[in-house]
Amino acid sequence: MKFYLVSFVFLLSGCVSAWNAPTDFAYVPIDAGKYTLLTYQRLSDSVSPIHIYIEGDGNSFNSHGVPTSDPTPHGILVRDMAAHDLSPNVVYMARPCQYIMSRSCRITDWTDGRFSPDVIDAMASAMRAVAQTRPIVLIGYSGGALVSGIIINQNPDMNIVRWITVAGVLNHADWTEYFGDAPLDKSLNISGLPDVPQIHYIAKNDAVVPNELSYKWTGGQNLTVVSNATHGKFPKKEIKF
Repeated sequence: MKFYLVSFVFLLSGCVSAWNAPTDFAYVPIDAGKYTLLTYQRLSDSVSPIHIYIEGDGNSFNSHGVPTSDPTPHGILVRDMAAHDLSPNVVYMARPCQYIMSRSCRITDWTDGRFSPDVIDAMASAMRAVAQTRPIVLIGYSGGALVSGIIINQNPDMNIVRWITVAGVLNHADWTEYFGDAPLDKSLNISGLPDVPQIHYIAKNDAVVPNELSYKWTGGQNLTVVSNATHGKFPKKEIKF
């Protein structure tokens, strides 16, 4: 199996994103269960692995910890990751209610139910639709890491050949307990990491997903610490798929 190298700069802006998508990416909304999901796709090979980037939790809460009315991310970090990926098949996939507010969207979908069965099923359905018969390299950022991990564990028939997380939350119960936040009672979790080839990139200076939690979840295995980085800003780094 051939994998590719991608270099990128992760930058988190302070304003609602306006993304000038590369001309070779197509905007494709996908109807998936209760939600319509935003995707940007560049597909040029029916056989090579498809790299699917899963967005983080986005703008779920304001600076006072109050749920927002729209979880659309304020930055373009994950989309830029996808844009700088040189592999032939690349898809950026937003989470439910980000960018597209489906009629069924409720605040629970980006707060205590952000990893609910409905959310996970919708994401998995969309992944199947875009991947078709291609092998999948799954890349999850922040809360998107947990979404991707749950999907892998729940769908052993999906041909997921590699799992990559960036600043990833890998157990929401540990994460909310660490910060004294309310538990995500309507969400699924994982008790163990999926049994697939994987690597977890963490920011040395991550205040959102502390390094000690990342070490706890991974046991220090398949873990790469990125120096001079925070949760929303990573320096230029080559990542091997």
